[in-house]
Amino acid sequence: MRYYLIAGEASGDLHGGNLVKALYAQDPKADIRCWGGDNMQQAGATLVKHYRQLAFMGFVEVLKHLGTILNNIKFCKKDITAYQPDVLVLIDYPGFNMRIAEWAKQEGIKVVYYISPQVWAWKENRVKKLKRDVDLMLVILPFEVPFYEKWDYDAKYVGHPLIEVVNHEKNDIPVIPITPRPIIALLPGSRTQEIKAKLPIMLQVVPHFPDYQFVIAQAPSQPDELYNDIPGAMGVLLVKGQTYNLLKQATAALVTSGTATLETALFGVPEVVCYKGSAISTWLARRLIKIKYISLVNLIMDKEVVTELIQDDLNEQNLKQALSRLLDDGSLYKQQLQADYKELWDRLGDKQASAEAARQIISLTAN
Repeated sequence: MRYYLIAGEASGDLHGGNLVKALYAQDPKADIRCWGGDNMQQAGATLVKHYRQLAFMGFVEVLKHLGTILNNIKFCKKDITAYQPDVLVLIDYPGFNMRIAEWAKQEGIKVVYYISPQVWAWKENRVKKLKRDVDLMLVILPFEVPFYEKWDYDAKYVGHPLIEVVNHEKNDIPVIPITPRPIIALLPGSRTQEIKAKLPIMLQVVPHFPDYQFVIAQAPSQPDELYNDIPGAMGVLLVKGQTYNLLKQATAALVTSGTATLETALFGVPEVVCYKGSAISTWLARRLIKIKYISLVNLIMDKEVVTELIQDDLNEQNLKQALSRLLDDGSLYKQQLQADYKELWDRLGDKQASAEAARQIISLTAN
């Protein structure tokens, strides 16, 4: 069968790569074409466009690149039409993928959404469009199933794909030592604008913790110069393509909001979640987004497990205080954090998300 997959960000490419492998395992004659990145391409899919050409963050940034986005949508439709897939699999990336879903449904193409748009966070009415345009919704967060039930929409929980990724990394991949000193990991994101916004603030706390080696997880798509030119980066190590290796050795971490917050928790690393966007984007978000938390850890647990420092609260003094609390081994806070991390694993379950998603996709296509 012919599968057309669309992922528009690094995390989507990671999970898309594992999905491609699972599809080939269950359908050895599969022909897979994709928008994504290195993981999907290395798994055997034919790559049409790399996510580096697609990833724009925030309301203002999207408006600035609206022409590029519209041209990408137009090109994507033409490419899908020429390829004539048996099924279209959309991976997160809702601003783009929901438009493609609407068009594809009208064209009579079967549509699967793997990793639901966060309609539970804002613009909940988008569920109506998803019900209309998506034949099969595969979700990766346990609370999404009852959310969709409220809308009389039968979503399937396949497990969280990070579970299989982190288990593989923990159990099968040896640790490569980075430094003999205790490590504080800095995960400032993958996009240029978020790195420039958050990393300088993260680096302000380095002088306050001289006994620790701070290590920056460099995004694979970013050059060394971007990090080296940021004030405070002197003496801080930079590792590329080693985020999981870094997390396996970290004592604590400062992490930008997003999938990395969940990855860090699954590795058992105490963390502070950091977010800072443009003033306009943040102003709009606060009026549109109705969730209590920005980190996946807190959303899944439905309580504040990890500290979130957002916008003006993300500053040197608050970071110093929050990080000091994480480094206090005898604190009740840290003991509770580890207990909450264990419960987080329990809530996510032990399903193999990629294999289950592939099974559901093939089953839909065969009918």
